Amino acid sequence: MTRKPVDTGDPDRLYTVTGGRSRADDSFDLVTLIVSESGPVPGMQSEHARILELCRHPAAVVEIAAELALPVTVVRILLGDLLDTGRITARHPRAAPSVAAMPDSALLQEVLHGLRNL
Repeated sequence: MTRKPVDTGDPDRLYTVTGGRSRADDSFDLVTLIVSESGPVPGMQSEHARILELCRHPAAVVEIAAELALPVTVVRILLGDLLDTGRITARHPRAAPSVAAMPDSALLQEVLHGLRNL
């Protein structure tokens, strides 16, 4: 099976979409959930408007990038713009409070064994 090269898009288009910026906001990781706080307004950049439409229901950063067919870095830049203007909120995934709060590995092994037997 041969892999196709990743299409990163037309560099001129990406430069225009981001306004020439290349540094993404570090507050978004791939699984951060994004929710629209408002709808698109006339005159808004089309990518911003599309993000607001996509995020009527929570969507992960990686899902937004896939839907827009844009690199994640570009989407993170656009999300930073929307966050700065209060048009979206970001919900970061919760980490387990401690190792003790995580399920016992023996229990997970039993669940895996049970699933394999189905």
